[in-house]
Amino acid sequence: MNKQLTITPSPHIHQGDSVKKIMYSVVFALLPALGWSFFVFGIPALLVTLVSVVMCLLSEFVIQKYLLKEKPSITDGSALITGILLAMNVPSSLPLWMIALGALFSIGIAKMTFGGLGNNPFNPALVGRVFLLISFPVQMTTWPIAGAVDGTTGATPLGLIKEGLKTGKPIAELTSQLPSYSDLFLGNMGGSLGEVSALLLLIGLAFMLVRKVITWHIPVAVIGSMYIFTGILNLINPAEYINPMYHLLTGGALLGAIFMATDMVTSPVTKTGQLIFGAGIGIITVLIRVWGAYPEGMSFAILIMNAFTPLINIYVKPKRFGRSK
Repeated sequence: MNKQLTITPSPHIHQGDSVKKIMYSVVFALLPALGWSFFVFGIPALLVTLVSVVMCLLSEFVIQKYLLKEKPSITDGSALITGILLAMNVPSSLPLWMIALGALFSIGIAKMTFGGLGNNPFNPALVGRVFLLISFPVQMTTWPIAGAVDGTTGATPLGLIKEGLKTGKPIAELTSQLPSYSDLFLGNMGGSLGEVSALLLLIGLAFMLVRKVITWHIPVAVIGSMYIFTGILNLINPAEYINPMYHLLTGGALLGAIFMATDMVTSPVTKTGQLIFGAGIGIITVLIRVWGAYPEGMSFAILIMNAFTPLINIYVKPKRFGRSK
């Protein structure tokens, strides 16, 4: 009986994982924080998410089927994650046509232009978010207040700190206007959909670590570098630089560190490279928050380090088998 042998190079390792399995594990990890944002912001948050997800799926389907002439792969979960993450990076008050435009940009420009999943150098959801921020700065920085009546808006904690320091107010005076640590941790504050509950984001992190969807290296490097950097600043001048825990619990620090910086396609492959990558994100985020024009810097920091990923992969390599170097 003839037998056909298929010869392939090593390594010959198979864990039983697939793109679809990994992607839907991430979606499941996002659900607690996403569900809480629906509770906090109501129907507008749900509509923004639905429009973002549907537009991402539709854009990828149309581009693959009619432009690239290939079999659509929208069931693999990658476009679904892009839609959810994009929605979690915007305010619930964002007009629906704007989130649809951002979703189209995320998939059409940031992902499919480079050849689709596995080829994009930058995180698609963050590219869409930055595109919306640059194109529609007013709408992207108008934040509904958690639990308030429709149409009531206010500044985010990071925005309050930035504006207060510009007017010469010390941190001690600004603290009375800011949400408490318990509010930040549990999710009783305004902001984008993905900023409102540190606890539920950490639950998502624990789930992905247990399922081995990601490793600890990037999240710990991002959070650790932010904590150390802001802690040093706080020790130097506590009247001008707020407690490091406040930096970690506000803005997109946890959402970015857990769900976007860990994107397998746009992050380094080695553990050492991931630590460098994460530390770079944390440092750049703090630089932008403290001395930049924007109160938040996570999105820009991740995209900047995405650009350095190929260099990190080149210069941080594991030792080749059989060689001393």
